[in-house]
Amino acid sequence: MLHTLGGLRTTRHTNIDEQVAIFLHIIAHNVKNQVMIGRFQRSGETISKIITRVCKAVKRLHPHLLKKPEPVTENSTDQRWKWFKNCLGALDGTHIKCLVSLKDKPKYKTRKNDIATNVLGVWSQDMQFIYVLPGWEGSAADGRVLRDALLRPHGLKVPRPGYYLVDVGYTNGEGFLAPYRCQRYHLNDWRAGHQPTTPKELFNMRHSSARNVIERCFCILKARWEILRDNSYYPIDLKNKIIMACCLLHNYIRKEMTIDPIENRFEVDEGTGDVGGGDDDHITYVGVVEKGRNYRNWTITEDAKLVEALVNMVNIGGFKADNGFKSGYLQYLETALKEKNS
Repeated sequence: MLHTLGGLRTTRHTNIDEQVAIFLHIIAHNVKNQVMIGRFQRSGETISKIITRVCKAVKRLHPHLLKKPEPVTENSTDQRWKWFKNCLGALDGTHIKCLVSLKDKPKYKTRKNDIATNVLGVWSQDMQFIYVLPGWEGSAADGRVLRDALLRPHGLKVPRPGYYLVDVGYTNGEGFLAPYRCQRYHLNDWRAGHQPTTPKELFNMRHSSARNVIERCFCILKARWEILRDNSYYPIDLKNKIIMACCLLHNYIRKEMTIDPIENRFEVDEGTGDVGGGDDDHITYVGVVEKGRNYRNWTITEDAKLVEALVNMVNIGGFKADNGFKSGYLQYLETALKEKNS
């Protein structure tokens, strides 16, 4: 697809497979150029050109990878969406850290003092992107970003009588359905046996359950691409293109794989729901919990023993890699900790 539709070509130094491998490695692990030079034995200039070249090729696939909106039918059996006939999906914004010039930092600073771009994401019921708009400053309100998306010549379109589920940070009107204000809304509010007591609370509970797809999608997106979880080493213009490419690749994976490997590996917290605008309602941290593990709090003594074992392992040599530790280090740590506890 990148070759035939995206226009990606083999160069004098690298073929298409290697270019794609370099690009995927960078966005999946957010590694520096110096690490890539040693790993792929290419010059820094070559790697920088590959990032830009592959990113542009992925972006050219957007007509093929973006999901076409499909309204919820009257006979839908989906327990989350069957209550919202003609609904096209959900939308919200999230903050993704970025690198900007010193003079632009005040505009990109969020309420949490992060330097980030406000990205509008529109999702379908099956957790695929319908529309993405990166690039707005982190200080911009969600409603302002949405207005810009609607006013663009090739921006977001809401076919009638369709609509999207939104939180109360957006205007409740034609094409956008927000929950009732001043009513319980978070999914956590309905756990532990609590049930709605009024029609408005019942609506909010069902609205939150369906719109929670946006929270889960942002979690999976950031869990898959580490370059979206922290500040990268690329200027804002390129970072926006990378964000778009990550979203398109997310759709490709969801289309090609019956089970999303990230969704299968991790249990994403679904106990979230936005009840207002502002930065506190956006996902700026990705928390994932591996399934099948028993967790407990470590004591101060155990923490000290772990740090001591890690220092000894580094001093011994043979386990340190450019971007972490080599395979087999966990077995060494386990043995070292058992010896210290015996």
